[in-house]
Amino acid sequence: FLPQVDSANAGRVLASDAAVFLKKSGLTDLVLGKIWDLADTDGKGILNKQEFFVALRLVACAQNGLDVSLSSLNLPVPPPRFTDTSSPLLLSGTASSDLPWAVKLEDKVKYDAIFDSLNPVNGLLSGDKVKPVLLNSKLPVDILGRVWELSDIDRDGMLDRDEFAVAMFLVYCALEKEPVPMSLPATLVPPSKRKPLSVPGAMPLIPSSTSTKESHQSLPPVGILAAKTPLTQ
Repeated sequence: FLPQVDSANAGRVLASDAAVFLKKSGLTDLVLGKIWDLADTDGKGILNKQEFFVALRLVACAQNGLDVSLSSLNLPVPPPRFTDTSSPLLLSGTASSDLPWAVKLEDKVKYDAIFDSLNPVNGLLSGDKVKPVLLNSKLPVDILGRVWELSDIDRDGMLDRDEFAVAMFLVYCALEKEPVPMSLPATLVPPSKRKPLSVPGAMPLIPSSTSTKESHQSLPPVGILAAKTPLTQ
């Protein structure tokens, strides 16, 4: 990854270059800010090669639901994932569509039954209809907000049958005390939503078309869940 952000080959990365690159991880600015603070040990706004590798390692930790802290650096995690279709370095060799879906068939049948019981309209459930099911899990509101954001893959403020299955899968994982990841792992993306050239697990930060309209549409359901939490900002 280093040659892509160290174009001058000076062995160091400026904050501005690193910010553009790290944003492609799909993590929130809050998490990326924390990663930068931990990696930029002397606070100079520049990362040397070693510090840059620390930042990449922390990105990988965050993407896999681990704490963003120096104590996580020694834990085994897959390499970090970044969305950048222009760079062959960052594309997966095999299409993510080849990966088996993490949602098992027998579980999908159960999730589909719950989905149908909520009276979907045109095969979609609004945030209002999904909210009681999520709240029923008694999970913290910030976790439920993240579940919604990860499962609303196409960012339309509604969940279809497959997206709802992802939401249920994440809720049950959280109930089993498994951390909810910061970005959706490749194996959890429903086969119907996979693109041949997508980087595994990576989600676009900005919707490609009519970005303002679409990004605002994704806010109400999270706002419903997190009435008075910073999540709605």
